[in-house]
Amino acid sequence: MALQCGIVGLPNVGKSTLFNCLSNAKAQSANFPFCTIEPNVGVITVPDERLNRLAEICNPQRVIPTTVEIVDIAGLVKGASKGEGLGNKFLANIRETDAILHVLRCFDDDNITHVDGSVNPVRDKEIIDYELQLKDLETVSSRIDKVQKQAQTGGDKTAKMQYEVLRQYKEALEQGKAARTVAFETKDEQKFARDLFLLTNKPVLYVCNVDDDSAVSGNKYVEQVREAVKEENAEVLIIAARTESEIAEFDTYEERQMFLNEIGLEESGVNRLIKKAYSLLNLETFLTAGSDEVRAWTYHKGAKAPQCAGVIHTDFEKGFIRAEVIKYEDYVALGGEAACREAGKLSVEGKDYVVQDGDIMHFRFNV
Repeated sequence: MALQCGIVGLPNVGKSTLFNCLSNAKAQSANFPFCTIEPNVGVITVPDERLNRLAEICNPQRVIPTTVEIVDIAGLVKGASKGEGLGNKFLANIRETDAILHVLRCFDDDNITHVDGSVNPVRDKEIIDYELQLKDLETVSSRIDKVQKQAQTGGDKTAKMQYEVLRQYKEALEQGKAARTVAFETKDEQKFARDLFLLTNKPVLYVCNVDDDSAVSGNKYVEQVREAVKEENAEVLIIAARTESEIAEFDTYEERQMFLNEIGLEESGVNRLIKKAYSLLNLETFLTAGSDEVRAWTYHKGAKAPQCAGVIHTDFEKGFIRAEVIKYEDYVALGGEAACREAGKLSVEGKDYVVQDGDIMHFRFNV
């Protein structure tokens, strides 16, 4: 599945620097607004230590991790919802993403111009929020005009449901709240809400780009962001993009880990960000392991065995018979599939089995 996270933020907050750390694609990074004109897309692997451990056991010909696409989008300014700056292009690009990585400048540096003249991450956040909310309000208002009369005068239950969803969204947006703060109970409401593709309905991770000295514990700006988003049910991640650039320059894993240890980090910010982005999309991983390959497969949390079989091939889902499942911990502890079978640690599951993160699976099917 082609899953995308869009990196957004005001100009000069470190979006493209961060993107360069995440991807081998080298976005232009310069000290002026709009240096990213076209969206840069990088396909990045999701770090998963389990793959390395399985590879040690299976000695496969290849190891294939799962991936997420990261899109670096041009910086946004006030008035973007009305086409200011590169607003229309920005909004078109962000609409296509599944989740948002909102980068906020949380460092002081007189050598890097701030588009609004001073460092204030909460203000910066509100600028982008406001522009996205305005665009969503425009979308919702135009849809309400089409269904309101039909909902209020006719007996069309679908129109009434749609009108109620739109009304609740309109009310929230007019109060300066994101669409994601509105929850719906029925499946029909939830489906209609998703199909509106509202910009502020996308899950968001706030990425606080800090100076090198604040990479471990953060700073006053990070605390301001945490306070501002505490009611949004959103996560905040601290990352020092300049430090991550230095980490990316090391050739070996050992060199990177040595550098991380020296600055007091157990794991690079890039790795933590990728994992958070994966989680933000409500995704999990099941695994396949053998002498040919060890591979991670992406599925939506809560999916059942036939749906996960379909991730590998549609024929697997159509002709699904059963799934053979070994828990990762058992596979590693016992040293492979044969030992797990012998110890009774392989379970046979049917169509109603809800796949768990880290399950090692083998599907039986007949088409």
